[in-house]
Amino acid sequence: MKPVSDRAEFAAAKASEPKKLFIKSFGCQMNVYDATRMADVLAPDGYEETAQIEQADLIVLNTCHIREKAAEKVFSELGKLRQLKEERQARGESTRIAVAGCVAQAEGAEILRKQRAVDLVVGPQNYHRLPDLVRESVARPVVDTEFPVEDKFDHLTAPSDEKIRERGVTAFLTVQEGCDKFCTFCVVPYTRGAEVSRPAAKIVAEAEILARAGVREITLLGQNVDAYHGMGEDGAIWSLARLLRRLAQIEGILRLRFTTSHPNDMTDDLIEAFADLPALMPFLHLPVQSGSDAILEAMNRRHSAQDYIRLIEKIRRARPDLALSSDFIVGFPGEADADFKATLDLISEVGFASSFSFKYSPRPGTPGADLPDQVDEAVKTERLYRLQDLVERQRQQFNASLVGQVTPVLFEKPGRHNGQVAGKSPYLQPVQIDGSAELIGRQVPVEIVRCGSNSLFGRLVETGSEGAA
Repeated sequence: MKPVSDRAEFAAAKASEPKKLFIKSFGCQMNVYDATRMADVLAPDGYEETAQIEQADLIVLNTCHIREKAAEKVFSELGKLRQLKEERQARGESTRIAVAGCVAQAEGAEILRKQRAVDLVVGPQNYHRLPDLVRESVARPVVDTEFPVEDKFDHLTAPSDEKIRERGVTAFLTVQEGCDKFCTFCVVPYTRGAEVSRPAAKIVAEAEILARAGVREITLLGQNVDAYHGMGEDGAIWSLARLLRRLAQIEGILRLRFTTSHPNDMTDDLIEAFADLPALMPFLHLPVQSGSDAILEAMNRRHSAQDYIRLIEKIRRARPDLALSSDFIVGFPGEADADFKATLDLISEVGFASSFSFKYSPRPGTPGADLPDQVDEAVKTERLYRLQDLVERQRQQFNASLVGQVTPVLFEKPGRHNGQVAGKSPYLQPVQIDGSAELIGRQVPVEIVRCGSNSLFGRLVETGSEGAA
């Protein structure tokens, strides 16, 4: 152990250095976006991001509460961080641990009781206050999970152009938060609150900053993004379609996407946007959860399986090259073999390019947790395996269907090997080609020559671009 004088000199030297910040996000894309904004708001206080958690003076776990295992991962991670904190303290290094996001909102002060190494608990609507909360936590543990009156986005620090370029040519942009649907399996209305849409002018301003710094693809985020109804630049209430059309006018923006949507909010003008807005990618994530009307009713989804199928047919008439992704829950309470078969039948009829599927896990405080006829865990596991096998076969078939096709690829980064660059197809598939790093930030036509298990491989058709780097 260092002598006291040495430890004091070491601590003084550390105090003069930039503080290191490590953020680990769990769950959805909105948490990824929130993590970037946390880093932005802490930057003026001297925090620099690090990829090495052992160097971090402040560690933030940005959490998800959608599924039981996600919450379990957080407490498992906190156990490891307690040990790291103790090791750094023995070296004279101070470490603060913060739990943010939806687990923080749901558990609140209980997190401090379960893990005393935590210094700060902050909900997803309060992270704009992180600098003040971190300072307060030096004296005592702090919990801030109240839904604030003010809009957190009004208090967030804009990232520097350098930081935006460092994050790459694609970016997330939150336009809507919260959900009013109250599906019986979901905690989002309780952790994120009611639906709130950001004003269009603020979204456009943020998108323009991103575009000027080199971002070429923006994904609009919301817990229920197609329910967007924000104040427009003209003083009228804008729909998501109207917002997309405005964002497509920003110089430099080549691609637009949005996620996650609810079938009941897929309006006609949004479907029309798929038909006539070239920047809107032909890829839609539209969760259905189940193919059984009885289970959909128990889930409080407020649509039937046929409603969903008819909606997909309507969207595909508007955009024939559209590919679909969806969410599926197996083993919801009361799900019989016939209900599960109805889900497999829907998948077979619709066809999906990708999907996310999960075993139902009861979330405390949701109506589904109290329903009778909870499904045996072994049955859930077997059903999940069968469902995932079906959608994986569909995914591979879709990937194989692109071989021989020419598709625009937006290149994002160097490839796995020297002389390669990697990007994404309009359908979010990773694409690798032999090419120069000068292609990064450009969208160019690529002929797909083969597909692997997860990536597509192609060759450049021409060297011209559809967008500047």
